[in-house]
Amino acid sequence: MDSDIVVLRRGTEALPTSAYAEEIRTRLPQYQVRQAETPQDEIEYLRRARVATGIDISEKQVEKAENLELFVVASSGTDHLPTRQLREKGVTIANASGIHAPGIAEQTLGYLLMFARKINQGIAQKQDHEWRHYQATELQGSTVTVVGLGSIGKEIVNRLEPFNVDTIGIRYTPSKGGPTDEVVGFDSESVHRALARTDYLVLCSPLTSTTKRLISEEEIGTLSSDAVLINVARGGLVDTPCLVEALQTGELRGAALDVTDPEPLPPDHPLWTLNNVIITPHMGGHTPKHWSRLADILAQNIRALDNEQPEFTNVVSD
Repeated sequence: MDSDIVVLRRGTEALPTSAYAEEIRTRLPQYQVRQAETPQDEIEYLRRARVATGIDISEKQVEKAENLELFVVASSGTDHLPTRQLREKGVTIANASGIHAPGIAEQTLGYLLMFARKINQGIAQKQDHEWRHYQATELQGSTVTVVGLGSIGKEIVNRLEPFNVDTIGIRYTPSKGGPTDEVVGFDSESVHRALARTDYLVLCSPLTSTTKRLISEEEIGTLSSDAVLINVARGGLVDTPCLVEALQTGELRGAALDVTDPEPLPPDHPLWTLNNVIITPHMGGHTPKHWSRLADILAQNIRALDNEQPEFTNVVSD
């Protein structure tokens, strides 16, 4: 049984892989696409496949994949993959970077408007059947600092344009510029000067040695007590105990967290009890368009593999 492309059986974001296989067939009707349903299917199909895709692939599976040339992972991160083994076999690795950006950007905009208009307070008062006016603010005229100007950061900044806000971007190489009004680097002085002017701090950068615990006691001390922290990246970018203390004492106005450290957040964690915190279960990028966007990436890379177009996309180089 020949299979040019094998879709591994584990889905993601509660989306069935059968839908993904159909998206691939629509784009590449000339290829044989096999959707694995069992571990045995995976091994059998991988023996013949040139291309495999899924949220993971094991060392055992790579060993059996004698003809594999391309693996497309259904996530932005690749630290869970046997990348060394894949590269030793000459397999090109591509990730899903960018496919979550529209959903995360829209969710971030929702968080911003929730805090600017104090909609969360309205929801709380509704639960108590309490008709009491309160003073909201406006998003326009505020300063939004976006940490990370990759695909997600750019989508967020693009959606902020109609709101007439000032934007600061923080990235590794500020000389590259970006869509924000101002771009600075990760050196401590630049970060703190940006934080001192920030009303809303949006974290959307990868977790690296540079960004780990980027927001801790010193950084929170620089932020205004009216500032709001939004984390749609990785929980490890924030020192959670310091964040909890700042939210409890009024050193920060609020936080919106799609990611936490630890994750999942334990039921008895103090973040659950804070009225000035919005928590969503790491679902900012979840959207029914997940598979169609990933299928576009896979199709482009297969065409590059077959020399039908010049360049691969989303290739993981290190």
